Amino acid sequence: MRYTNQRIEPTRTKLAIKKPSNNLTAELGVYRHTGRLARVLRPFENLTAFLAASVMIALLLRLVVVFFVVHDSGHTINDNNFGWESWEMGWTARSIFLGQGFSSPFLPITGPTALVPPLYPYIIAAAFHLFGLYTSASAFAVLAFNSLCSALTCIPLYFLVRNSLPERIARIASFAWAVYPFAVYFSADRVWDYALTGLLFTCCMLAAQKLHLRGYLAWAGFGLLYGLAVLSNPSVVTLLPFFLLIAMYRVWRVRGAWLSKAMVASIAFILVCTPWTIRNERVMHANFLLRDGFWLEFYAGNNGDTTASNSAFAHPASNPAEMQKYQQMGEIAYMAQKHDLAVDFVKHHPGFFAIATLRRIVRFWTGYWSFNPSYLRFEPFDLPNVPFCIFLMFFMVKGLRLWRRYDRGAVLPYLLALLVFPLPYYITHSSMDYRQPIEPIIIVLVSIGLFGVTRKSIEPERTVDDSLAFIDVRDEQTEPESVLV
Repeated sequence: MRYTNQRIEPTRTKLAIKKPSNNLTAELGVYRHTGRLARVLRPFENLTAFLAASVMIALLLRLVVVFFVVHDSGHTINDNNFGWESWEMGWTARSIFLGQGFSSPFLPITGPTALVPPLYPYIIAAAFHLFGLYTSASAFAVLAFNSLCSALTCIPLYFLVRNSLPERIARIASFAWAVYPFAVYFSADRVWDYALTGLLFTCCMLAAQKLHLRGYLAWAGFGLLYGLAVLSNPSVVTLLPFFLLIAMYRVWRVRGAWLSKAMVASIAFILVCTPWTIRNERVMHANFLLRDGFWLEFYAGNNGDTTASNSAFAHPASNPAEMQKYQQMGEIAYMAQKHDLAVDFVKHHPGFFAIATLRRIVRFWTGYWSFNPSYLRFEPFDLPNVPFCIFLMFFMVKGLRLWRRYDRGAVLPYLLALLVFPLPYYITHSSMDYRQPIEPIIIVLVSIGLFGVTRKSIEPERTVDDSLAFIDVRDEQTEPESVLV
């Protein structure tokens, strides 16, 4: 090797650093904003913080609406009405407040009634005692109570979903309920039992979900809770036998005490409902479970009038002639007459009844009844409701089919609720407010339809009780004592 004394001068190389492109600058900005957002949302990774935030956002959103509703000049509050959708509930509560008992479901004083279920009128009457009869303060109190019930539904809804689906879907469904337009509107603008019944029914579904793993005390609690929900709105009673049958079957499959537990739940339910049934027999001199207005509602939807799903002229509250009949005949005789008129009409017009039923089914799920200008004058919200409801229905069905493909047992109660609950409204009259008790279920399925779910995401969530799914036919080797508490 040869060496040289020649000095080698180092060379300088200039590195050309290009100015970031607009796209790269934008991407860096996104990363910075994402990082900030992640830091903001990090506290809500905690479940308690997330649920508290969801409830607070839901409540504040509804209370803002309540504030504007109560101070709306179009809602004239006087000594006889709140000025908006209280109707029979409000008038019955007025009678309770005045010391006349559970009576007079219409503006005139007419005597005892069973036209509305008992729970919610007593809540309104309590507001009257605290804040005055038909005052702005009592209106705000009742609507704030509705808003609280609707906001609290975020909690059982989260756990209902989390028991069967991934955390992501549970959080999406819970927060979606917080900002869901129908949930906001029907709780903050209507003096009715929608929000209370929705909360109670969601809790009932949550209790039924794990009922087969629980002991006698839990079965009794389920019966008591379901009885309370029925006192709020009897329409949910149609699903009680199905929930009990599913739980009984799951206990039977592991040779548990399915019959005795079902009897405990049934007795607890009967204990809650029986006092009001006895009251109806003694005061109304008639035998029925909780309310007697079915045939009035049936006649209102099946009398030959198709201008609306629920004919206003058929109701005493909106027709002076019907009000006079109601006063003269008394409630029981009046309802018996509506029974005869409705049955006779259907016998002579079966084609009308069939077509009207199909139209009511369409209205229940899409919000559509008619685009006639005279109809829309009284129902202006139907125009925006229809595309929104069709959007919900599409993703609800998509979510149902997707979930059913991976976990038939878990989806069964949801499917039954969608099939069974609307049946009375298909044959009477239907509108968006009647489906509010099952609206949380709809939100769950829409969330699945929008954001998807896979078998891989479901499998890690399955627990020991999932092997007892109603349609799952795999053999279990587990002894009853290891799964039943």
